[in-house]
Amino acid sequence: MIVQHSFQTAGASNGQSGGTLYLVGTPIGNLEDMTFRAIRILKEVDLIAAEDTRQTRKLLAHFEINNRLVSYHEHNKEASGPELIRLLEAGQSIALVSDAGMPAISDPGADLAAAAAARQLAVVPVPGANAALSALIVSGLPTERFLFAGFPPRERKPLAAWLTKLQRQEETLICYESPHRVAKTLPVMLEVLGDRRIAMVRELTKRHEEIVRGTIAECIAWLEEHPPLGEYCIVIAGLSGEEAAAAQQEETMWWTALSLEEHVAHYETLSGDRKEAIKRTALDRGLQKRDVYNEVMKK
Repeated sequence: MIVQHSFQTAGASNGQSGGTLYLVGTPIGNLEDMTFRAIRILKEVDLIAAEDTRQTRKLLAHFEINNRLVSYHEHNKEASGPELIRLLEAGQSIALVSDAGMPAISDPGADLAAAAAARQLAVVPVPGANAALSALIVSGLPTERFLFAGFPPRERKPLAAWLTKLQRQEETLICYESPHRVAKTLPVMLEVLGDRRIAMVRELTKRHEEIVRGTIAECIAWLEEHPPLGEYCIVIAGLSGEEAAAAQQEETMWWTALSLEEHVAHYETLSGDRKEAIKRTALDRGLQKRDVYNEVMKK
């Protein structure tokens, strides 16, 4: 097996050929969150690639940045991505920005960063504001371990399946939701996850910043009185250690509602082998195989 190693030294492209791809964080609402370093990098690079050039043009104008601006987003990445890589390989430096916050998180910037890294090009983070982490630290929920789950599916059935995969996570969960979807998403969360503690955070760093903390049911009631406005970051409590242990025990003891005969029949359906089914049933229940055999053969 051939393993491809990728090594990048500190200090941008030090020791590497080609240009540098800078992943530049931009404000998520408050322009005062723009860092000195981000402004400097955006002024120095050869090219700025933006998810929404109209939005980014306003930001650049505010900070008097006049560099060339090109579009790179989900709908043109197949064409724009290879061209940006070609420019990087030719030695140009490129800054990638998203509409707001850190690029390459749940957006096509991740593909460009991966493509650059795969070609041994330098990929350098220029940290800035981030909605998910900002929401987490004000949520009042545990921050030691967390899982960013991105955007929930839009339709109810895929949403329920998505939540089911997350329901036994002990980590605090973080996801994004639109104002048009949040009132539909929370009832499905309540159904699948139970009435957990959550925080609904919107308009982060802006004038109308709002943090609503409570159970899922309480937050549903809040939205009925306060129509949702702005993009939401939802932070959800994970399972406690005790709840996780109980869930694991419940999963392990899935067969408790079955009779001995039904238990054997379940495994026999799966394997087609009655002896194997008796063996696995005995193992589950901590019984001797002969005792299970004698019991089911009486029937």
